[in-house]
Amino acid sequence: MKATGALGRRLVQRLSATRAFARVAPHVIPALDRAVHRLTRGRLLPSARMLPGVVLTARGARSGLPRTTPLACMPEETSGTWVLIGSNFGRPGHPAWTANLLQHPEAEVNWKGRDIAVRARLLEGEERARAWADALRFWPPYATYQARIDREIRLFRLERR
Repeated sequence: MKATGALGRRLVQRLSATRAFARVAPHVIPALDRAVHRLTRGRLLPSARMLPGVVLTARGARSGLPRTTPLACMPEETSGTWVLIGSNFGRPGHPAWTANLLQHPEAEVNWKGRDIAVRARLLEGEERARAWADALRFWPPYATYQARIDREIRLFRLERR
């Protein structure tokens, strides 16, 4: 990464750890991602310029209807899996998509313009601890999000079906 890229990444990390970002971002970033992703037929996801991202489609926990959510992800290149971090930008409640995956783990992601069938698994114990450590190295603001809230941030591993 070029020096300006590293500097920009650190600046975005600092900004994303603020409470103001946590209030505004959940309303702006997903809407922008959804619109651009749809308009470009899956070729572009604006938030993926700073963090890798997928567009998750899972059935709603209560409705059973498809719910589409753009999310940052942590790709695990060696295994071809992804880890999703349910940080909800450090806000108190779990994000709705985590309840959807708990109820209906069979889902689909759009990754770099390709639709891929996946099965989600909630990470627990040592496996969660290892993934959490990796997530903190990957995007340090997750530590700030966790420090702000009483709940444990849910981590899911998505495996190809």
